[in-house]
This record gives sequence, C-alpha cells and structure tokens, in this order.
Amino acid sequence: MILVTGATGHIGNVLVRKLAEKGKRVRALVWSGEDTSPLDGLGVEMVEGNVLEPKSLELALNGIDTVYHLAGVISIMPGNDPLVWKVNVEGTRNVIEAARKAAIRRLVYTSSIHALTRAPHGVKIDESLPFDPDNPYGAYDRSKAAASLEVQKAIREGLDAVIVCPTGVIGPYDFRRSEVGNIIQQAAFRKPQFYVDGAYDFVDVRDVAEGMTLAEEKGRSGESYILGGYKISVRYLLETVREVSGRAFTSIKIPFELAELAARFTPSYYRLTNTKPRFTPYSLEVLQSNSNISHEKAALELGYKPRGLYDSISDTVHWFIDAANQKLAKSLSN
Repeated sequence: MILVTGATGHIGNVLVRKLAEKGKRVRALVWSGEDTSPLDGLGVEMVEGNVLEPKSLELALNGIDTVYHLAGVISIMPGNDPLVWKVNVEGTRNVIEAARKAAIRRLVYTSSIHALTRAPHGVKIDESLPFDPDNPYGAYDRSKAAASLEVQKAIREGLDAVIVCPTGVIGPYDFRRSEVGNIIQQAAFRKPQFYVDGAYDFVDVRDVAEGMTLAEEKGRSGESYILGGYKISVRYLLETVREVSGRAFTSIKIPFELAELAARFTPSYYRLTNTKPRFTPYSLEVLQSNSNISHEKAALELGYKPRGLYDSISDTVHWFIDAANQKLAKSLSN
C-alpha cells in the first residue's frame, strides 16, 4: 500500500489519480478539518494526521510499502516564515524517521527546482547542481533545499529514497488555484491581466505525477531527477489562453522597472487583503532567472516524456471552465 502526504494539493491529487489508474491502493494523510474534495471519487483511504505529529505518522505508515512525501507550504512572499521551515524541514525529518521505523521499501520526496543552487544565464541547470540551503531568494527555496539535504543524509544512512524536482507546474485539477493556475483561470474568465516580460520552464502536473511514479519504479536510490517541461514566456501563456478559450481579455505589459518598484509594496497589500500573491520580488526574480533547465536525466533513466505545453494550457482552461459550469449547474438545481 502507498501513503501520499499532501494528497489534496495540486500535484498530490493528480498523483493519487495516476496511482489509482495503475491499480495501486492509496492512503492519503490529511489533517483534521482539511477540504478533501480534490480526492472525491478516487477510492482513496484517508487517515487524519500531520507531518508535525510523529505519532500520527507512525499510525499512518502502518502497513505501508511506499511513501510519496509532498506535504509542504509554498510561499513566494519575502522574509522568513517560521511555518514554511517547520512544515517543509521539520515535517520531512519526521516523515524520514517514521519511514525508518516502518521499514518502508522506498520514499519518493518531492523537492523543487528552486531548491537547487541558482546558476547564471548560459549554464545548464541539471542534477549536478547541489541543493542550496543558503539560497538568498526565498524562504521556500531554502526550506526545500534543507529538506532535500535531510533526505540525502538519510539515504547515506541506509534509507532507500529518490528525490524529484518539478519545475513550474501547470495543469488541470488545480482545485486551490496555484499562482500560475490563478492567472490562467482569471484570463479564461476575461479578467484584465497585467504581466511583465519573462519566461520560465513549465511542466504539466500530469507529467510530474507520471514522472514521480517512474522515479519510484525505476529511479536509482539516492538520485535526484528534474521533472521539467519547456520554457515559455508569460506572453505566450496569455495568448494561448485567449486562443483556446475564445474569450477576449485585456492584457497590459508592465515595464519591468515599474514592476520591481511596485513589488517593494505589494507584499504588504497581499497580507492586508489576504489575496494570492503575484507580483513579489521573488516571482519577478524567477521570471528573469536562468531557465535553461534539462530533464534529460529523467528522460534517459526513467523514460520521462513531458507533453507539449499548448495541450497543457488548453486542458487547464477547459478544466476551469467546466468546473465553473458544474458549480453553476449545481447552484441552479438547489
């Protein structure tokens, strides 16, 4: 049986779908009161627990053969966030210790491309780059790097584990609307879009889920695998949404210097209004950073083959539209 932490998240719920397709028995670790609707109809066993509560992990791992550890806190806001470190690093330590006690066969840890040390433009980003816990760009990056190093330490001490590093994830089943998913959804519903010049490597969430199962099945213990896709610009992303949705919306390019100036103040606005962050110093840095990212190792060793991003954007747009139509139909029937 397989345990998935973070199963209700974007990658998590799609991974559960993929595992169910393969006929696997899945147990999802969910915290008390969590919205589990992303797992509706998937036939997954759900147990309450928390990666910060070791006892709950021990109970959740009873009878488990394989663990996919995805639970974490994502943040693109500046400054240190104690919860990010606590969940991402201390939570991973707890999962590792529980996995040791349960003598599981394999742990698949979901890290991030941002956990790797930043490489200057012109340098290929691949698995030869080390994890950088001193990364100056964000607390999330540092926490994922530190957690990855904890996994590598456990591997040296005998734990069978592999690490996967997704790039920018997009795709359907985005129930909680990730940062990029929020942009796609708003554009598909004709809301004006402000954007800056920039590009990054994006990958379909379904391909990430497939890559994770391939890493579990074929990956060499102790190895890391980048699960990337293809580099696209923000402008291409918006133009594709416009094309596949058939809906016009206003898109306005903001000069990068003006966006940088605004980003000094937007974090305070996001905190006050409790809205999803978009323009922050971190997000702007990512769009201007080196995105020459290689997933060659995963392709050669795992048989990983990401689909084209036009199809990913199209499927995401249609998923958001279908979800809205279903919600409207349900409300009218009540």
